[in-house]
Amino acid sequence: MRGLGLRGAAGLLAVLLAVSLAGCTDGEEGEGRLTIGLLLPSRAVPRWEKSDRPLIEKRVKELCSECRVVYANAENDAASQRQQMTSMITRGVSALLLDVVDPKALRSSVHAAQREGIPVVAYDRLAEGPISGFVSFDGARVGRLQGQTLLKGMGARADGGGVVMVNGDPSSPNAAWYEDGARAVLRDEVRILKSYDTLGWRTENAHDHMSAAISDLGPNAIDGVLAANDSIAAGVISALKSARVTPLPPVTGQDADPDAVQRIIKGEQYMTVYKPFRLETEAAAAMAVALARGNDVESLVTTTVDSPTTEDVPAILLTPTAVTRETIGRTLIRDGVYTVDQICTPKLRPACARVGLTR
Repeated sequence: MRGLGLRGAAGLLAVLLAVSLAGCTDGEEGEGRLTIGLLLPSRAVPRWEKSDRPLIEKRVKELCSECRVVYANAENDAASQRQQMTSMITRGVSALLLDVVDPKALRSSVHAAQREGIPVVAYDRLAEGPISGFVSFDGARVGRLQGQTLLKGMGARADGGGVVMVNGDPSSPNAAWYEDGARAVLRDEVRILKSYDTLGWRTENAHDHMSAAISDLGPNAIDGVLAANDSIAAGVISALKSARVTPLPPVTGQDADPDAVQRIIKGEQYMTVYKPFRLETEAAAAMAVALARGNDVESLVTTTVDSPTTEDVPAILLTPTAVTRETIGRTLIRDGVYTVDQICTPKLRPACARVGLTR
């Protein structure tokens, strides 16, 4: 599998726009509206509701005036997502964008959609069953970025130091993808002292894991923490602060949540992984619109991936970026993800000024 860099992404988006607009005529409105079902996994990770959903809805409407999006959030419950998917299949949606809670639990629902002639695009997480496409960021590269940046943050302690890994939810295929990428970087450089799986990617579960690690190992044994995403990083940092660990060891993250960006500015979290959501949502919207119209997606995709059930799934894998205090301005601010005013509250302005974030 290979990712797509930002320069390549710009070219890809031009292709996505051209292909998705092809065949869109005023006459299609009279034949009935096309409907795209969007199923997101939870509200525990802020990006789903704050970024992915509105960006997908906006892009679908831009690409296809006769299309509408119907939406459901599974609240991290596979049974709820099965019911939501069944409801969308029953109402006869034209295509489904599925960010799966549990690939095995939803496999039968993907088969049910296929039987009804409804194509399914796996969004962000690789679903099982006969999916028609996959759009995500390169998960192995996410993990490698986390590992590489953590080692940089650890400095001299990266030579044989001790790291705690607080991974994602094992029901998510991305969790293992990220962990494998991180371990490939860390295993020859540091000692993995503890490794935990975090059900639901929940902050409180991560807090419990980190508290247990501190209790078992002692605070001075922990030189760095590989936290799989920003929600997990929040729990890790909360536990470290509760245990009065000073100075805080470098802690990784992912998703560039606004709270995480502020923690990075304050020096509590060392890094996050920025995944330009606009690129992912635009690629997913284009693929869903093409399939809803009965077109194939070969001209859109950049590679193929294999799931546990399906080989050669057409895929778009985008390239993530590591963000630290020094690079917030030329990544998140430059790309319009946040403004300086959104991140630099009055209390944070002195810290923001020290890293060059001013109005």
